[in-house]
Amino acid sequence: MQVTNRELSPTATARREQIMAAAIEVIAAKGYGQASFGRIAEHAGLSSTRLISYHFKGKSELIQAVVDSALSDAAAFMRPRMEAATTRRDTLASYIESNLEFMRDHPAHIRALVEIIAGTRGGAETTVSDTWSTVAEEFFRAGQAEGAFRAFDPHVMAVSLRAAIDAVAIMPDVDHTAYARELVALFDHATRKDQS
Repeated sequence: MQVTNRELSPTATARREQIMAAAIEVIAAKGYGQASFGRIAEHAGLSSTRLISYHFKGKSELIQAVVDSALSDAAAFMRPRMEAATTRRDTLASYIESNLEFMRDHPAHIRALVEIIAGTRGGAETTVSDTWSTVAEEFFRAGQAEGAFRAFDPHVMAVSLRAAIDAVAIMPDVDHTAYARELVALFDHATRKDQS
């Protein structure tokens, strides 16, 4: 028997979280291809892989839950910082800084996401949403309409911003604070209406 999200008791929810946390750590340490149910169960201290199968139909469902959880954690971390900003330029800076802070403070999440994306590239088994770029594009469009940003292609700027942030995920020993500071200056200059 397999549980669905509607049937989850607090104990089942805690067990799913335990399995997902172990999966993140195993994927980050060993790679996507080596993240078997056996390794994840061992890392989680579970007596059997059947406990994973009870909560997840298969590896693809577990991996999708890991991706969704990591992205949700990132959004929850970033949202209050961005909502505290009062201008479009401040919001852009908060978006960049909070992204880099999350990456610095949650390295296993980031390594696991990189491994999952690399391990599932070209396959349909896991979906990593491009919501961030879509939201950034809408943000840039709205900022242009308000007169906060100069004229530029919002799609190109959003993709460039996301790529610049994501590049940090594969950089060893990066100074996240210094990198964020440089990115804030770069994208502030690139989007600023007043270029004086």
